[in-house]
Amino acid sequence: MNKNRYCVIMAGGIGSRFWPLSREERPKQFIDVMGVGRTFIQLTFDRFAPMIPPENFLVVTSQRYKSLVLEQLPELNESQVLCEPMRRNTAPCIAYAIHRIASVNPSAVVTFTPADHLILKQTEFEKVISDSMDFAENNDVLVTVGVTPTRPETGYGYIQKGEALRGDDSLHRVKLFTEKPDLKMAEVFVSTGEFLWNSGIFVWSVPSIIKAFERFQPEIETLFADGADLYLTDREQEYIDSIYPECPNISIDYGIMEHADNVCVRCADLGWSDIGTWGSLYAMADKDATGNVTGGKTGNMLLSDVKGSIIKLSEGKRAIIDGLDGYILIEGGDTLLVCRRSREQDIRTWVDMINNDGHEK
Repeated sequence: MNKNRYCVIMAGGIGSRFWPLSREERPKQFIDVMGVGRTFIQLTFDRFAPMIPPENFLVVTSQRYKSLVLEQLPELNESQVLCEPMRRNTAPCIAYAIHRIASVNPSAVVTFTPADHLILKQTEFEKVISDSMDFAENNDVLVTVGVTPTRPETGYGYIQKGEALRGDDSLHRVKLFTEKPDLKMAEVFVSTGEFLWNSGIFVWSVPSIIKAFERFQPEIETLFADGADLYLTDREQEYIDSIYPECPNISIDYGIMEHADNVCVRCADLGWSDIGTWGSLYAMADKDATGNVTGGKTGNMLLSDVKGSIIKLSEGKRAIIDGLDGYILIEGGDTLLVCRRSREQDIRTWVDMINNDGHEK
């Protein structure tokens, strides 16, 4: 196994669109949403474990989730969990992890991945990541993984392919990053064959990404570079806590990838979904004969004239459900969510309303 290769799992999100199963005290990356016996963060670790030595994993998360990470990933030690004092989007998160890695291996090649995505084609995934890391190790490039779209999805960002970098059409320069389109534009994107879904998975060498930070985000770069002597010491957390409030709240896409001229995209067909909403889980999950998603656990529920719905109950809870068509019904602890699948975009608004009323628990 190549000791020069690292994986950073970004696990700081609060998963509000998966409410009420996902709560701030235990967001979706720490939940077995798929009903497979492994949480999202465990599945992410499993996905990279054949390629990355266990000591070369880092997880970036909130201090409040450190114990959850160590509980669910016993292969890691405390020094492999980097704690952000506040959420500042992906650019500061990536800068922190890169400078920590640079302190021990300044020539490392690193894959950054969200903690809460689903990938069904493991063999192809390993091939894509290994190929991307090989290319990043030998070229001054910033690689992003782009997924071949299977439908005109409005919930994902897109990447437009530019010039092919080799003859097999698997690697292209990036022509354009674009945010979530409306349905009409998404249909155009898919019909052209030039656009890929933006997976949010990135691969680069330490020197290449540091050079990009120096050029496009010098404020962030200076903050983390100035702490070079403190990484892996008992003063590291204190330093990180002191500089995070000074970091701009900016994503790596806006901060660097949309500006750099050495960005390329590795095209892939991975059976990928970011499982960002109940609707995306419904789209990917196995369904019964009437189009319902229940995770195969129907012994605690009686369904009558129910179709096209996603239903999840806590262990020990029972329900009789009649006459639903196209609904989300989720029971999480002390809370029940019942809404049409077509209204799932409103869940975050409803959660904000509850929080503002002082009922966040």
